[in-house]
Amino acid sequence: SLCAAAEPNLSYQQLKDLKKANVLHIDVRERWEIERFGKIPESINIPLGELMEALQMDPTEFKEQYNQKMPSKSDPVVFSCLAGTRSKQALVFAMSLGFS
Repeated sequence: SLCAAAEPNLSYQQLKDLKKANVLHIDVRERWEIERFGKIPESINIPLGELMEALQMDPTEFKEQYNQKMPSKSDPVVFSCLAGTRSKQALVFAMSLGFS
């Protein structure tokens, strides 16, 4: 299930359309889930337990850790997980840090 602030639930097709617009897709599943069920193309994996720390990192450190430019607080970001619960938590975390 996928979450974004403007649209709390997105379909897979909506995500595909958003990815064409250069949206950062963060998969908040655990690493073992990625290994077992597969990686979503063009997403980065930041397990939910690491997300608060990751979103507060120095941009250089974020790039080294996740091989991706750190999003600014106004960049469009979509979170995903297996069932939708963790992606909704991720959205709340990000918004509490000032992400729009």
